[in-house]
Amino acid sequence: MSKPMKKPDLRGVTVAVVLPFKSDMSIDWDGYARVLDYCACPDGIAAVFVNGHAGEGGSLSDDERQAVIERTRRQIGGKPLLSGIIAHSTAEAIHQTQLAESAGADCAVLFPPTPLGGGASATSRAPVAYVQAVSSAVAIPVSIFQYPLTSGFGYSPETLAKIAALESIIAIKEGSDTMLAYDENRRAVKQADPSVAILPSNFNWFLPQLAVGGDGVLSGLVSLAPGLFVELWQASLADDLNAMRAVNDRLYPIVRAIYGPAPIMDMHTRMKVGLKALGLIESADPRPPLLPVLPALCDAIATAVGVARAAGDIRLA
Repeated sequence: MSKPMKKPDLRGVTVAVVLPFKSDMSIDWDGYARVLDYCACPDGIAAVFVNGHAGEGGSLSDDERQAVIERTRRQIGGKPLLSGIIAHSTAEAIHQTQLAESAGADCAVLFPPTPLGGGASATSRAPVAYVQAVSSAVAIPVSIFQYPLTSGFGYSPETLAKIAALESIIAIKEGSDTMLAYDENRRAVKQADPSVAILPSNFNWFLPQLAVGGDGVLSGLVSLAPGLFVELWQASLADDLNAMRAVNDRLYPIVRAIYGPAPIMDMHTRMKVGLKALGLIESADPRPPLLPVLPALCDAIATAVGVARAAGDIRLA
């Protein structure tokens, strides 16, 4: 008889951890350990997400992804550990998920595979079959990474509801990037299975998403400003809208510095610029095809981080 699946509690703040590299593009493990100490280990952080967009998981080898999981597990202790699955086929996704399970991940976060960007995400047939195939190949639960609808990869409320009804699904990282889609998806998922956690993840919508209803926050920006997100979540738990607004006002300059300028794909590299300004990592450069942040924007990010640190909104141990 197989053991019942262990389903971690993902309510609260989940940090999507950025991954620093050295000048030769190998992983900066010392810098990564400092980043984990800063944003993943403190009280108030409920779970840790690696090998996603923030961790440049698509640029990593199988061995590197496993090493990230293993090192993170040793450093964060028993906190739930999620690992991104960024694949181009079902077979590749199964392979990555099995490796993540063997390395110690508690949950696999399935990104929509590239072939579903050609319109297949507009109906439920292919996405549900994909999630079923991957989840049935492992003994750990699965979370879904919902893309912005404008990307062509975002799932419809009907699709998310059908996926949420699967036994192994425990959470939806909700990044549709419109409040209407967020609310429609949240309602559809909760009707299908109220236990599936909805984790707001739209950088411009943290406060309104939580105000409408959410089970936590999942964001790469927690890597840079963990304390503010813990405060925002605690205010949400207390149903204190005034406190939520106050935290949001303090978070706003950081949000705009990271997410405001085009192209938005540089968001996680900009977070690394902020972490470099804090002295936690030596290099903010990403792996190609992503490019380093231009100097003028680096200066603006460093200024925003410096102001937040002086105000006590960003604190180093």
